[in-house]
Amino acid sequence: MRARGLVKRFGAFTAVDGIDLDVPRARIHGFLGPNGSGKSTTIRMLCGLLTPSAGEIEVLGLSIPRQAEELRRHIGYMTQRFSLYEDLSVRENLMFLATVQGLPRAGRAPRVEELLQAYGLGDLQRQLAGTLSGGQKQRLALAGAVVHAPQLLLLDEPTSAVDPESRRDFWEKLFDLADAGTTLLVSTHYMDEAERCHRIAILDRGRLVADGSPAELTGRLQGRTLGVRSDALRQAQKRLHAIEGVLSVAQVGNELRVLCAPGSGDPGAVAAALRHGGLQAEVERIAPSLEDVFVAATRREEGAAA
Repeated sequence: MRARGLVKRFGAFTAVDGIDLDVPRARIHGFLGPNGSGKSTTIRMLCGLLTPSAGEIEVLGLSIPRQAEELRRHIGYMTQRFSLYEDLSVRENLMFLATVQGLPRAGRAPRVEELLQAYGLGDLQRQLAGTLSGGQKQRLALAGAVVHAPQLLLLDEPTSAVDPESRRDFWEKLFDLADAGTTLLVSTHYMDEAERCHRIAILDRGRLVADGSPAELTGRLQGRTLGVRSDALRQAQKRLHAIEGVLSVAQVGNELRVLCAPGSGDPGAVAAALRHGGLQAEVERIAPSLEDVFVAATRREEGAAA
């Protein structure tokens, strides 16, 4: 998948503003960004559901949107909202999707049976989809999205309504698909999910502000994240916000995580500033997290890149 100079305007509003993106085959590429950052709009353009205002898109060797109809035979799409038929059974939904996707008549039942077993739906196959739990609906939706064995799978916040255990099981299925050669593009709000991706793109106000593997992105923040421990954490947090070069402060358990601007983040200087405000604290450098990457990328000046 390759996009260059991708733009989407809705009247005077620019939802996506000049994005360049490369997604290699058989990898999971994560899409992160605040609400309204352009993630869903970008995904819909990449799979031919929206026509770009400007830019070039090539997916699986096809020019999009000109060859979008042909592309749809090779991609699967799963949204955050359960979109299958709730008054049909699990099996009926999958059989319907197998028919819609053009599977040969003789191959539909074997493929559906394969998916029922692979996604733990065998015992639920006669149950109405509307009566399933959130995690079960999620597995059914994923099975439906891959019923035609697509080369590319696009998932738009697919785990927003399920519990952590279901999310973990879901991601194991995604890795199975990637290992089998499927390319996956996943938008998510969860940092623990982003850490699982082979590569991450962060969008903000329609622009690509960071792109790289989790290790690459966190590596760029080395030396800029501090851990602060004090008997007066809430007072320390207020004081830290007033220190020049501090971008964000968040309490995590009994410690404050501090993200500093480039060239800032000296533990001794921060400890001295706290002492000057009458607070004793232990300050040390800590490993940056993807949440730190997200905050740093989305708080930069417009037009900058992480």
